[in-house]
Amino acid sequence: MDIFLLILGFLFVLLGIIGSFLPVLPGPITGWVGLLLLHLTKVIEMNWTFLGITIAIAIFVWGIDYVIPAWGTKKFGGSKYGVWGTIIGLIIGIIFLGPLGIIIGPFAGAFIGEMIYDSKDGGRALKAAFGAFVGFMLSTGLKLITSLVFVYLYWSKFWEHKSLFF
Repeated sequence: MDIFLLILGFLFVLLGIIGSFLPVLPGPITGWVGLLLLHLTKVIEMNWTFLGITIAIAIFVWGIDYVIPAWGTKKFGGSKYGVWGTIIGLIIGIIFLGPLGIIIGPFAGAFIGEMIYDSKDGGRALKAAFGAFVGFMLSTGLKLITSLVFVYLYWSKFWEHKSLFF
């Protein structure tokens, strides 16, 4: 059973990396499930503090993933219309365009929101839309880094006890 949990846990931390790019998988939370499965083996001692800190980080990163693109829009001079457009565009993009929608949706939403706010200032709308894209890239990078750290933590805990598994 330990070998099964070990393999399944490793698959989950790898899925966490993939989930950093795909909106259907919450990358860091999926990676954390892999850490949990590793700790469910008889060989690795259950460390509730470690698991508690890592799940808190995973939930935090998952939550701000939806906030950072709107923040990018605001930081690049977007109005409330652009920020709301980013959020609405993200939701609509994910629903209708799937994984590609997570890139196109916030960009288009911010642009449309800014054009509704001031249809004469296309340059400002484009700048706000670019901010949404920068925010998306930042949030993806943050998810990727978190997922890579979870892979490292998984591997280091496994390597520390590998002789007990095999």
